[in-house]
Amino acid sequence: MTTPERSRPHAEPEEGVRHGRLSARPVAVPRAASPPEPGTHRLDGRALLHVPPGLGDGPAPLAVVLHGAGGTAEQALEWLAPEATSLGVPLLAPQAVSATWDVIVGGYGADVSRIDATLEETFARVAVELGGVAVAGFSDGASYALSLGLANGDLFHAVLAFSPGFMAPMIRHGRPRVFVSHGTSDRVLPIDRCSRRLVPELRDGGYDVTYEEFRGGHRVPPEVAAAAVRWWRNPTPEGPLFM
Repeated sequence: MTTPERSRPHAEPEEGVRHGRLSARPVAVPRAASPPEPGTHRLDGRALLHVPPGLGDGPAPLAVVLHGAGGTAEQALEWLAPEATSLGVPLLAPQAVSATWDVIVGGYGADVSRIDATLEETFARVAVELGGVAVAGFSDGASYALSLGLANGDLFHAVLAFSPGFMAPMIRHGRPRVFVSHGTSDRVLPIDRCSRRLVPELRDGGYDVTYEEFRGGHRVPPEVAAAAVRWWRNPTPEGPLFM
């Protein structure tokens, strides 16, 4: 005869780095006395912070931009910098610990910690809107943006995914708006196996998704990047996002 267990049930595991959870949040008053000078600044946590001209003391939006496999933080800034600069949006571009993001090479961990640290540093320097933080990425960076964005929708209110391959959130918080773009002749991450599968799944999950296909391969066309930033900053655009 089996003796029934009398111990209490195990508590739910605390959500943290291993679940893809970020703890950094914007603060009402940054520690820095004034915003950083315009330009690109290297942060302690191996990330770049791009500050547009004319950034005032008031809260501004912020986009975290994630590079693709084998890419760099410098490359990630290039996609959104022109449109973001014109709209006065700071950009934060972390560098992955490895050649690509941690969830792709073994599970959440080192890169989540690094992104959290760079966000903490950014929030200490720049006044950021409480509901104005987005995460964006290209290729592996887009897959990671979707994964982190869905897990941290209470921080990221928008996700900009350029040619993603998959999404792998362990948990989900909030319900961010999602922009997805993909080239119809992409040979690196074929559109039928990737975005055309992901977008219906997101919509079935109740997410508000804007999806744009373009003629071309595995890249971020400037007009698509500009349209994505405008979509983020203007939730109700009139007419097509790009021609």
